[in-house]
Amino acid sequence: MGSGGMIVMDENTCMVDVARYFMNFLKDESCGKCFTCRKGTQRMYEILDDITKGKASLSHLSLLEELAHVVKDTTLCGLGHGAPNPVLSTLRYFRKEYERHIVQKRCDAFVCRDLVGAPCQSACPLGTEAWRYVAHIERGEFDEAYRVIREANPFPSVCARVCTHPCEEKCRAGTSGGQPVAIRALKRFITDRIDPGVYRPEIRNRPGAETLKVAVVGAGPAGLTAAHSLSLRGYKVTLFEAEAEAGGMLLQAIPAYRLPRDVLRREIRSLLNENVTLRLSTALGRDFNVDRLFEQGFKAIFLSTGAHMSRRLNLQGEDSLGVLLAMPFLKMANVEGTAMAKGRVAVIGGGNAAIDTARVALRQEWVTSVTLIYRRTREEMPALAEEIEAALQEGVALETLSSPIRIQTHEGRLAGIECIRNKLGDRDETGRRSPLPIPGTEYTFPADTLIVAVGEEPEEKAMVAMGIAPDGGNTVKVDPETFCTNREGVFAGGDLATGSKTVVDAIAAGKNAAVMIDRYLAGEVLSEPAVVRLPKFYVEPTRPDSAGSSSSQRAEPPELPVGSRGKNFEEVEMTLAQEEAVREARRCLRCDLDFTLPKKEEQEIPLTESEARA
Repeated sequence: MGSGGMIVMDENTCMVDVARYFMNFLKDESCGKCFTCRKGTQRMYEILDDITKGKASLSHLSLLEELAHVVKDTTLCGLGHGAPNPVLSTLRYFRKEYERHIVQKRCDAFVCRDLVGAPCQSACPLGTEAWRYVAHIERGEFDEAYRVIREANPFPSVCARVCTHPCEEKCRAGTSGGQPVAIRALKRFITDRIDPGVYRPEIRNRPGAETLKVAVVGAGPAGLTAAHSLSLRGYKVTLFEAEAEAGGMLLQAIPAYRLPRDVLRREIRSLLNENVTLRLSTALGRDFNVDRLFEQGFKAIFLSTGAHMSRRLNLQGEDSLGVLLAMPFLKMANVEGTAMAKGRVAVIGGGNAAIDTARVALRQEWVTSVTLIYRRTREEMPALAEEIEAALQEGVALETLSSPIRIQTHEGRLAGIECIRNKLGDRDETGRRSPLPIPGTEYTFPADTLIVAVGEEPEEKAMVAMGIAPDGGNTVKVDPETFCTNREGVFAGGDLATGSKTVVDAIAAGKNAAVMIDRYLAGEVLSEPAVVRLPKFYVEPTRPDSAGSSSSQRAEPPELPVGSRGKNFEEVEMTLAQEEAVREARRCLRCDLDFTLPKKEEQEIPLTESEARA
């Protein structure tokens, strides 16, 4: 980065900002005797500053690189010769990060203020103004808080329970050394408290839309969101679902103790209106195909059939009695109410599906114990930390640094699992350390039921048969910006296009795909310039009272006592009390005020007499 120095950084460091920081220093150190150095470093800093503010174009990137070489080659002293190194080094190794700033207007390290805005909003795939509804909760304006949530998210009650809350990961109250605001718990407080009727979706019928038919295949979170969004634009949408009930993975994979069925069904019903026709038990590839839909007059098709196939271990004996795959197991339990596990249960995997599988198995009548076998350490499990902790509290045992190598059988039935101990090696492409088997550490784990939960993937064979190009990993090939497949008028999104991801990612895919389908049907250009999502609405902060009603401790939602969970599926997590919710909302640092505070409010607010004494 300079004269022989090396700096060690992580993913929370923005390389563009690093180059800007160095150039800001170096431009002031130039003596001025060499015009190239003096003006070149100044201009490089200006370009870098524009990039961090989203004001630059790709042509500026070429200019920046050219300037760096000119300064390096023509200056007369060591300072000028070394000054361009931070720019040239970061451009060489992190050019995509520069391009991300310029084209997508995103700083993935959440450092560049004018691209990030409020981190909670920027981190949300839906762009939910979390800071805004938290501010309304602080003020006791609960109806308004619900409206803010629902404007961005058609599944507010669902996400209040099962969202992976990326907003909290980037919350400045947490990244600055404290604990992040419990944003998801505050959303739950609002959605449990407020009648959804306080929000009326804004209907913007595009002229002529009522004569155009759109087919949405798959009634999971992506498909339901797309159908709802298109219906609000006036299109006639037919929503095809292979199962007997809508919901997709929300219904089939997520247990009722996390997402009660009445909550899910009520949310789904709210998204269906006179412009949406729901056709259940109608499967793509069996009852219809893409060509048939076009023949029936549909002008656009959105494929969102999800990722319902469980990956296999590919070990001998995997087809034996007593060996199950996670998705069929969860579907039978969650939809059919059928218990398939018994005796000593072993679950292979470390993701959220594996945790759900283990906790569901533990609740089944004939199960005596459940052990989760994972090849890395607990710290590297991809499942949510709170879900892992809940599983351990309920009695799930955790066997880490262990991998199955052979399935033992007796007369065609599972008899045990031969495993080997691991140690952690170098980091792989996921950023986690790879598990390496330790020779001579093989052991047998006794089990009556083995459930394989090592990941999910889409079934793309039917798509290929209909001319939809695959993209490897059983996904279909999709333009990430426009959601277009290789077939004209056919769009795809959600897990079918990306592989298994989160609920909020699927909702965002459906919402964004609806925008592209609308533009396609209107004959408009699909791609559109990226827009920086900055706070726009001013919500006046409350004055802190001198009684100390705010707290630095994060509020944690109450839970059903472990002893009461037993063999039932009652919802485990409960809702914050009003006093707790308001107190938690007061912990928000209000990052939005950097962008929305009126000029007259920027002066320091004088303290009251009692506050001054305190």
